[in-house]
Amino acid sequence: MSSISIAAEEVFKIGNFSVTNSLLTTWVGIVLIILLVALAMRGKKMIPSGGQLILETLYLFFLNLCENVLGEKKTAEKAVPFIASIFIFVFAGNIFEIIPGVGSIGFFEQEKFTPLFRPGSADLNMTIALALISVIMIQAVGFKTLGIGYIKKFINFSHPIKFFVGILETISEIAKIISFSFRLFGNIFAGEVLLSVMLMLMPYFVPLPFYGLELFVAVIQAFVFAMLTLVFMKVAMIPHGGENH
Repeated sequence: MSSISIAAEEVFKIGNFSVTNSLLTTWVGIVLIILLVALAMRGKKMIPSGGQLILETLYLFFLNLCENVLGEKKTAEKAVPFIASIFIFVFAGNIFEIIPGVGSIGFFEQEKFTPLFRPGSADLNMTIALALISVIMIQAVGFKTLGIGYIKKFINFSHPIKFFVGILETISEIAKIISFSFRLFGNIFAGEVLLSVMLMLMPYFVPLPFYGLELFVAVIQAFVFAMLTLVFMKVAMIPHGGENH
């Protein structure tokens, strides 16, 4: 019987660099994304079809979403590559959860089974890294839009209340990292456990509805991650006290 570890397990080393099963799966996902995009966009046509149509539809969906949230098409066009990339990367990290062989193909070492592949989003290190990237990008957007005045949101000595509010805002930004990372990790890791248990108890057709559920969760969690990043970007672009106007 295989056991599920919260921490990602090492599968091999490159020099002193430890490659875990979740990192290996993430690399595989990145390569597959690049190959699929290259194949879909090979021989582009004015009237898209097949893979090109899917990619352009996805781009237009996120472009319209960014424009609705940010309010300006120019700003939306700058934001959409990052937001769409976040969605695709997170979805790729999630979807491996339901691919046969992921979590079940591996090797035994000292009577402990180590899966060769594991969903990237089931590794807290990866979700924290993604959360940091998103929060850093949010701060970069704030500084680019408002300039040095953006710092007043966090450090303001003009009034005791504003100083206290700045502390709360700082705590809020740190909380975003925790919220982003643990929400994604918790949902995907819980799904991994659920599928493993169901496959051990009823290994044939009964788990199929749970695969459908986890596919839905994979899409929703990727969209929520991208959408929250976009909304927080919009909030960062609002001048301090702008909500009062």
